Amino acid sequence: YNIPANVGSLPAGAGDPKKSLLPSGALQGRTDFGDPGYGGPCPPPGKPHRYYVRVYALKVEKLEVPADATAAFVAFSVRMHALATAELMGTYGR
Repeated sequence: YNIPANVGSLPAGAGDPKKSLLPSGALQGRTDFGDPGYGGPCPPPGKPHRYYVRVYALKVEKLEVPADATAAFVAFSVRMHALATAELMGTYGR
């Protein structure tokens, strides 16, 4: 979160906290596993699963939440300041 509005893309591996590839000022909250970073989809074998990515336009330049914030706290803060949203859906299976 806190990705500057002028950033149009993220490099491959930007979600890896060891690589420091996030734009200046951007932060990662903790995942459901309690750590920062991106784990990617891991559906059970069988039919493909749907994965949704939602992006938000905010009425504030920066969320005032701690760097170690939980996903729930970040989501609450985002929704409080949302101007607009867009959602993408993709499928992935193994």
